[in-house]
Amino acid sequence: HRGRHRVDRRERKRCIETSVAPVIAVPANITVNTDANQCGAIAHFAATDATGIPNSVITYDIQPDTFFEVGTTTITATATNAVGTSISTFDVTVIDTQAPIAVAQDFTVTLDEYGNATITPKDVDNGSFDNCMFTTSLDVTTFDCTNIGLENTVTLTVTDASRNTNSTMAT
Repeated sequence: HRGRHRVDRRERKRCIETSVAPVIAVPANITVNTDANQCGAIAHFAATDATGIPNSVITYDIQPDTFFEVGTTTITATATNAVGTSISTFDVTVIDTQAPIAVAQDFTVTLDEYGNATITPKDVDNGSFDNCMFTTSLDVTTFDCTNIGLENTVTLTVTDASRNTNSTMAT
């Protein structure tokens, strides 16, 4: 055994771990629904070094457990060790399937001196809400002398950015 140097297992393992470039494994594309109270969601994810060698450092351009807006965001994950770097991407898509809630109130219209009146959704809306931004619209906005004495019904429609809608009626 003269002149021979014996390499112990720990040293051999360390040499192997620093001689292989990382191979990053990212999650499949992720789809999550919005939170009931927010227009977006938190996405949980983790990439790994597929070589199984623990000396790689994995970083992301957007961190896991971040709040994501509605839509698709591409995440870049990078694994780096002493030998090299591996980069891969995946998508986080947040969808809003929650319909808004339309709340209307009855409204009295007074005709002007020409026998006409116009109303807006704000006149009829009584606190409609959604977890995301929304718009309101009415199916009827103008009235004239032919509407006097009638119970005129209008439909208030609430539509969010993901095109989810809800409607209710007012007189």
